[in-house]
Amino acid sequence: MYDAVVFDNDGVLLELTGMPPHYEGARDAFAAVGVDDPAEEDVEAMSIGVTVPDLLKVCERYDLDPETFWRARDREIARKQQAEMRAGRKEPYDDIEALSALDLPLGVVSSNQDATVEFAFEYFDLDRHFQTVYGRPPTVESLRRKKPEPYYIEQALSDLGTRDALYVGDSETDVQAAHAAGIDAAFVRRSHRADLELSSTPDYEVEGLDEVAELIVAGSASD
Repeated sequence: MYDAVVFDNDGVLLELTGMPPHYEGARDAFAAVGVDDPAEEDVEAMSIGVTVPDLLKVCERYDLDPETFWRARDREIARKQQAEMRAGRKEPYDDIEALSALDLPLGVVSSNQDATVEFAFEYFDLDRHFQTVYGRPPTVESLRRKKPEPYYIEQALSDLGTRDALYVGDSETDVQAAHAAGIDAAFVRRSHRADLELSSTPDYEVEGLDEVAELIVAGSASD
């Protein structure tokens, strides 16, 4: 059915990080570059879902170098998320072992920081499942390349040596990025996506990793 499966990380493999660590990390990033009292709306804007225009606007307001600030922002938020994992507040979903049923190359493409993804995969021993893993490096260019852009998915497909793959995610941008890369998309409707209405149509909709495994195994058996 497919030669490989590529997964998003947060909301698919690992639980989402709560918003407070994102806010705290963004505030710490401002402090790290000498801004001790940023406006709350700027802290919120730099906490999650940041775009390049958002970043440039905030950096202009505080006379900051965008690359320097962004490195600080990614570093501090990665530290907060690592602390959440150590405290048991961000863990793999209960169905993570369904990955063991997938007898084909697997990859990960996440818009979270490289440092967050690398820590998580080592801390929870997830590396053993995957042949290639992409987080987002702490550069402004990475913001231009993150989903819904297909850049990192295409990098993973190149590593896996196939264009016949399924991408599994939990957001609109995951579906868009998969289709932009020319591959199928499976949307995982976990509890935090129960009421989300999609304007981009996934090729499959599942409730968890068990259903992804069933989909792949059934497809392989029918070949």
